[in-house]
Amino acid sequence: MAVAKLKQIPKKGPLGFAAKVGIAIVLGLSFAVIWSTLSPTSTEEEVATKRNSFEGEILEPESKISPAARKERSKEKDASLERSKSNSTAAVSKPEEEKLKGDETKVEVKEEKEEEQRGGEEKKEEQGKGENKEEQAEIKEGDAQISDETKDENENPIEEDVNTNPQGDEDDGGETDNNKKSQNKKNKKVGPLFDPSAQYHWKQCGMKSGHNYIPCWDFESDAHQRHHERSCSHTPVMCLVSLPKGYREPLPWPERESKIWYSNVVHPKLSSFAKSHSWLKISGDHLEFPKEQSEFKGGANQYLDFIEEVVPDLEWGKNIRVVLDIGCIGGSFGATLLEKNVLAVTLALANDQTDVAQVVLERGMPAILGSLGTRRLPFPSGVFDVIHCGDCNIAWHHDGGKLLLEMNRILRPGGYFISSTTHGDIETEQGMRKLLASISWLILAHKTNDESDMGVRVYQRPASNDIFALRRSKNPPFCKEDENQDIAWYTPINTCLHRVPAAIEERGSDWPADWPNRLFTFPDWLGDLQGRLHADQEHWKAVVEKSYLNGLGIDWSTIRNVMDMKAVYGGFAAALASQKVWVMNVVPVHAPNTLPIIFERGMFGVYHDWCEPFSTYPRSYDLLHADHLFSRLKNRCKHPIVIVVEMDRILRPGGWAIIRDKVEIVNPLESILKSLNWEIRLTYGKDKEGIIVAQKTTWRP
Repeated sequence: MAVAKLKQIPKKGPLGFAAKVGIAIVLGLSFAVIWSTLSPTSTEEEVATKRNSFEGEILEPESKISPAARKERSKEKDASLERSKSNSTAAVSKPEEEKLKGDETKVEVKEEKEEEQRGGEEKKEEQGKGENKEEQAEIKEGDAQISDETKDENENPIEEDVNTNPQGDEDDGGETDNNKKSQNKKNKKVGPLFDPSAQYHWKQCGMKSGHNYIPCWDFESDAHQRHHERSCSHTPVMCLVSLPKGYREPLPWPERESKIWYSNVVHPKLSSFAKSHSWLKISGDHLEFPKEQSEFKGGANQYLDFIEEVVPDLEWGKNIRVVLDIGCIGGSFGATLLEKNVLAVTLALANDQTDVAQVVLERGMPAILGSLGTRRLPFPSGVFDVIHCGDCNIAWHHDGGKLLLEMNRILRPGGYFISSTTHGDIETEQGMRKLLASISWLILAHKTNDESDMGVRVYQRPASNDIFALRRSKNPPFCKEDENQDIAWYTPINTCLHRVPAAIEERGSDWPADWPNRLFTFPDWLGDLQGRLHADQEHWKAVVEKSYLNGLGIDWSTIRNVMDMKAVYGGFAAALASQKVWVMNVVPVHAPNTLPIIFERGMFGVYHDWCEPFSTYPRSYDLLHADHLFSRLKNRCKHPIVIVVEMDRILRPGGWAIIRDKVEIVNPLESILKSLNWEIRLTYGKDKEGIIVAQKTTWRP
């Protein structure tokens, strides 16, 4: 028997120390071989799959994530990406440390792992092949401050990027997600963003709309028709929009508010429009806007005073700072609010055949082109203090109240919706009352302003969820709790009702501080982000004061309409608060979702994908600011040159562009701008970082 045999085996002495160590080593090596054989390797595809699992999640405020957990999560991501390097052809950027000049504050940030907006494919930064160039202009310290590191590292405020368009564009040919991912891998760019050997031969656009051409909105074959909603062509726009005959540089602010050059905004229907409205008139070469006249009978001042009289809590310019004005019936509403320290951005509807909003922009006031249809507006949720619709003829109660539900999404909890009409009907009145009861909006005022002869209605979105218990109807239903309200790029409007944020650490649970304290008061829900906002603010304050205002040769008396093409926290715009300018803050759809923070500070902006044209008229802006925009789009846009073409379209002749990026991008970009006959006013490079300051001319091919 086995037992007996075992007993017969002679006993051996105890094993020596060396023998025990040898056995342990053999066993360890055997375990390692077996484990490596059975365990799957970490491939690039596996890492990408893990990263894509975050797609569609609601972004949690950083205050909910402890510093220790955030640091541990970052280490795990870095380790995962490091394992995939051996199987990947793209280089993953190393973590860098950014030194914010001005207060010598150091903020540790890491290179953002970009997510493909339409496919969810992880993008990796490539090291370009551009050659360093010698400095072309010697400037004193502070004249053009360039950080020692890339500025695109400064925008990592949240653990994951917000995919503001998980559905993808509607023009992608119906590809499945897997097909898109496969195609994206094939299309990955290597090498420089711009081909340094490319030769550009420009031509003017031949569209029927001529000098007023707006890509993605205008029909190319018919100057009198527009798409009902944004619809971009698969063919990139590579032509230059012509200038109107007799174009002149706009008058300085504030003169341009009351008088503009008529030739700059000449439009087939503008002449007849001016003849039928008293608040604007053609006087020689100018289009004038008499102070005593307004699209509101009795004047815009009287109209606004009446609204504040019936709802005293409004307090224009203090409690109310950011307003969305739907439909452009003129410019006096926004101009008068501006005098009260209120920023009102006009949403010009695409069906406006007179393009009055182009006149508003020429006067130096904010406007953007859009539509009220089936898609969400390009704004975050719960950000506007007031939404106004003057002389409103929009049927808000139709189609299940879909459009008013979109207003409910972007209106701040406790915010106000103001609608005025010159005449109404019983059917509309009954429909609105039923809809308002179903979404629990409060009716604060329903009065007629005798001087303007308008019926003014003021409603308020609930500031808490308690009132929803009184709803008699469950239609519309509540939105799903895991729905991301901020997803707004080519995203359909959901006919559901969003609840109000309740927890104190949630954005929207409390009203912002009064203006102007609001600009530099960072709410508690920002958590650890508050420190970064302070550092970002000090950085841009130093850059603007020491460099932009005095060291670049820009005459700021000619600058009014400014765009920050890649805004992060709004630090650049806040640094210009003392100047007589307004800033359109654009947060790219592939970047972290920092736009709500910008609104919270009393500024405004939009989401946008720079691989497509911007929704505005030609020659809208006096200055464009692009801080590391191009390097972030390296593996995103098929034709990055279209961004430069779009900059040429939306910047007026005589306007300025300040571009900060890697030297390998700035060098070829300078050649491209020269091919457009832009004047290169300054270039500077240091430690692989560069800046280029250029001015657009009146040249057209």
